Amino acid sequence: MQLSLRAHPLTFVRDDLARRGVTKRADLATIRDGRHVEVAGIILVRQKPGSAKGVLFITIEDETGIANGVLWPDRFERQRRTVMSASMIGMKGRVQKEGEVIHVICDRIIDHGDLLHRVGEMSFPRRTGRGDGAKHPGSPDRRDAGWNPEPRNSYWPPHAEGMDPEAVVRFKSHDFH
Repeated sequence: MQLSLRAHPLTFVRDDLARRGVTKRADLATIRDGRHVEVAGIILVRQKPGSAKGVLFITIEDETGIANGVLWPDRFERQRRTVMSASMIGMKGRVQKEGEVIHVICDRIIDHGDLLHRVGEMSFPRRTGRGDGAKHPGSPDRRDAGWNPEPRNSYWPPHAEGMDPEAVVRFKSHDFH
């Protein structure tokens, strides 16, 4: 997909989500308890514990954090297909705050999978770099000037500089590439 691991996929579609009136997860802390919002994200967890009397708990993630949603049984049954099949959803509902814990009590679930699939189709500049340059700077690369494709087949010890080449014992090197 040519995506960087440094950015969350929703970063690339945030402008579209903002046009649709979707709130960032980080902004939920500033929204008053009881207000109606929509937050969107990639579904991390859907759980329906036996002890919860049919309540479905949904955890989603956007580029700013994790949001928790609560979907009552009657709303889950009406939206079962979307909840169970979508990879990215919007949770429309009422903000519920209890101390540090913030939930969205969902009235409606919206499938935003079209935006997520679009990320893979976006055109990004292809900048492929040296894969191990961070851990092994200066390691040989075919693009480097002076690259010698011939493997070294002998080791010349540093202390042997200036000695007669015939007097130095040469060892066969191991090329692990």
